[in-house]
Amino acid sequence: MNDVPRVPCHIAIVMDGNGRWAKQRFLPRFAGHKAGVDALRRCVKACASRGVAVLTVFAFSSENWNRPRDEVSSLMDLLVMALAREVPQLAADGVRLCFVGERDGLSLALRAGLEQAEAATLSNAGLLLNVCFNYGGRWDLVQAANRLVAQGQAITESSLGAAMQMGKVPDPDLIIRTGGEQRISNFLLWQAAYAELVFSDRLWPDFDDEALDLALCAFARRERRFGKISEQLAPALHGQPVV
Repeated sequence: MNDVPRVPCHIAIVMDGNGRWAKQRFLPRFAGHKAGVDALRRCVKACASRGVAVLTVFAFSSENWNRPRDEVSSLMDLLVMALAREVPQLAADGVRLCFVGERDGLSLALRAGLEQAEAATLSNAGLLLNVCFNYGGRWDLVQAANRLVAQGQAITESSLGAAMQMGKVPDPDLIIRTGGEQRISNFLLWQAAYAELVFSDRLWPDFDDEALDLALCAFARRERRFGKISEQLAPALHGQPVV
């Protein structure tokens, strides 16, 4: 096997632990979410520098609407502020931004902000950053099936996969969850079928380059067989060479 270090083409992250990070510091939960935005900024730069092509993050699940109303409101305000602050730099860095999830329940102003952010980075050819917002894996499966039914198409593995929200994006090679919990919480249920899973004890605001590299090292040690045996594997199945 090739000894060149390898990185996954597509990394997906469940960014967990903002609230606990704030609680440990006797701060309001909003402070943890704000620190989480800073951690995401660092992670985007780190992934781009390591040759990752796609980064998908779980920012707000369809179940998060069940949180206290003031926290949900603060999260919506934080997204608006983050768009205003982060998008110009993302555009300058060549990052393409895409929001994945149900938009019908969002305010008109927020929906317009998401669309403007996507338009501002549409022509970029660098890292693709998918932000899953108001997203759930079960919702994704249902909307894909409903779309095929409405179009009169047969539901097959191929057609269903193509109808998913990220049907044109390769499935994640590596899924990381921070915060010490070991579950995927309705995140990319279909796409995670063959992903390698890494669970980090770091709370998301503390997730840094070192923590990312530890996850990448764990990924590099995995043998991804996809139902085959070791002797059948080609190096390309394990990831991509680090550039």
